[in-house]
Amino acid sequence: MPCIPTAASLAVVRCKQASVALAISIALAAGAVGAQEARSDQVPPPQDTAYVGTVTLHVDASDTAQGIFRVHETIPVKGGPLTLLYPQWIPGDHSPTGPIAMLAGLKLSGNGKPLMWKRDKYNVYAFHLDVPADVSSIDADFQYLSGRSDDFEITDRMMDMEWSKVSLYPAGYFSRDITFAPSVTLAHGWQLGAALETASQSGDTTTFKPVTFNNLIDSPIYAGQYFKRVDLNPGGDAPVHLDIVADAPKYLEMTPEQLKVHRALVTQTVKLFGSHHYDHYDFLFSLSDQMGGNGTEHHQSSEDGLGADYFTAWSDNAPERDLLAHEYTHSWNGKFRRPADLWTPNFNVPMGDSLLWVYEGQTQYWGYVLTARAGIWTPQQFFDALAMMAANYDRNREGFQWRTLEDTTNDPTAARRSSLPYRSWQMSEDYYSGGQMMWLAVDAKLRALTYDHKSLDDFAQAFFGVDNGSYVTKTYTFDDVVATLNTVAPYDWAAFLHAHVDTLDPPLQNGLAATGWKLVYTDKESDYEKQYNSRPEPSRHLYNFAWSIGLTMNDKSQINDVRWDGPAFKAGVSTGATLVAVNGQDYSTDVLKAAITAAKDSKTPIQLLLKYQGGFRTVAVDYHGGLQYPHLVRVEGTPDYLSQIIAARK
Repeated sequence: MPCIPTAASLAVVRCKQASVALAISIALAAGAVGAQEARSDQVPPPQDTAYVGTVTLHVDASDTAQGIFRVHETIPVKGGPLTLLYPQWIPGDHSPTGPIAMLAGLKLSGNGKPLMWKRDKYNVYAFHLDVPADVSSIDADFQYLSGRSDDFEITDRMMDMEWSKVSLYPAGYFSRDITFAPSVTLAHGWQLGAALETASQSGDTTTFKPVTFNNLIDSPIYAGQYFKRVDLNPGGDAPVHLDIVADAPKYLEMTPEQLKVHRALVTQTVKLFGSHHYDHYDFLFSLSDQMGGNGTEHHQSSEDGLGADYFTAWSDNAPERDLLAHEYTHSWNGKFRRPADLWTPNFNVPMGDSLLWVYEGQTQYWGYVLTARAGIWTPQQFFDALAMMAANYDRNREGFQWRTLEDTTNDPTAARRSSLPYRSWQMSEDYYSGGQMMWLAVDAKLRALTYDHKSLDDFAQAFFGVDNGSYVTKTYTFDDVVATLNTVAPYDWAAFLHAHVDTLDPPLQNGLAATGWKLVYTDKESDYEKQYNSRPEPSRHLYNFAWSIGLTMNDKSQINDVRWDGPAFKAGVSTGATLVAVNGQDYSTDVLKAAITAAKDSKTPIQLLLKYQGGFRTVAVDYHGGLQYPHLVRVEGTPDYLSQIIAARK
């Protein structure tokens, strides 16, 4: 506000001092803005203009021992300044996770002569150079050095190669306007699966047909020594294959019943959406105890990785069998229909994640439902999996006291899927499972409003099933979601959605009651939870006492989460500690279970001996509620919508 002097001279002096201070502040602010502008990167913004020619890209991926991918590119150019980009914002990661630190040995040349490059001062993903006037193409050579300690991308038996990690592309263009001619050399005798179409093959080198850069990045390769391709849609409109690479030949074998339910997944998904948005689709499926587990969506394929015994130990591994359904659903939800702020013109423009509760949340919902409809899960396995999910939102997400569901859509960028010390309080990408609980409530509400004539299936067809056969991305906004829900059943859907995604302590349990079921706890684990707890890596190995004493353990006796304000937390138990003993006995899960059970009929606290940061201490946990494991039970006298939801469609 302006300074208005009074007649008093002191006030006049003070006014002049304030005016000078204001002028200095403005000048400093202007200088700061100018400095900020000067600090911005020098990367040309993308334009929707065709690039000057086709980039040839060859990757030698034959080094299985050292995990080195050797890259050679030939890039058509014009004389003058040029910026090359390494992909930063990776679709499916929803965050700037391009592993630029793993790029090494970059050398550029033109007409056989070295060209000097300089990394952008403020953008480590950008490389600047000046192209001489007489140079019409440049060669780029570099290596991508894959991890050597865990989450392997290549082993001596298989490989997962994402083109985003092994390519540079010219800045200043939409990725769809740059054409690449890719090829790859594999270890001798290996076979591959990919959504890319093969142009030719010579020895161990496969050359693919030219493709736009956005589609190249969306078309990874799985390859391996032990490979099997399975037709999942015989006689269908569009081919769908399961391309399996495994640690050993025995892991490739499927029983007739397993083949039947995986084919049913394709049938049930296409029935749900009433369309498909691919020319062909490939599940790229690794079965390995060496290569890292994976689940990444693409439009005409998906990267899927589980333990080696997925088929051979079928009766013992129900947990995570929803992976294929989840990633397949993404062909419709996420790749074809995509939130407007998640679409970007190239891979170095920041993405917005505000609608991930649709993109991932509804996909998580359909992943569970379609796994059950296909028969990959039994109905009981579906109920037990959902019970564990519901229990987390009943007792183990205290973070909703300070964060909203929508705020967790910032987690891919904020946390980068790193381990968190107190997940129940911090939360982590809860738009997945919290979104799933919300969409269950939406499904139940649609059924109730229409007297069971309409459901979320109708929304899926109206929203994701449009433009059958097209795989040109169609973006959407919050208002588009609301409008389509209203075509299924008129209601104040904006208020309904806001109450779940934009408020503290959202009513995420309401969907269960509305489908005719309720969550209860007993002292017995479900068979599903027993399997969940006993699965080795790369599954999410976990001993879950979150709903009772308030902690979870990994298979190394370490506490990997403590429920915020739960009994263990109040006693001072820290995440990261190793549990050494319980009530004076060496720790095991059975010993801890026995102590929790005994404390139910006692007033004596449970004594936990913890080792942490080189020291030992004993804490007394004053908990007497006994073992608590979640289950779903029917609410008599109400419609059983949940059983209807998972019934296979005829």
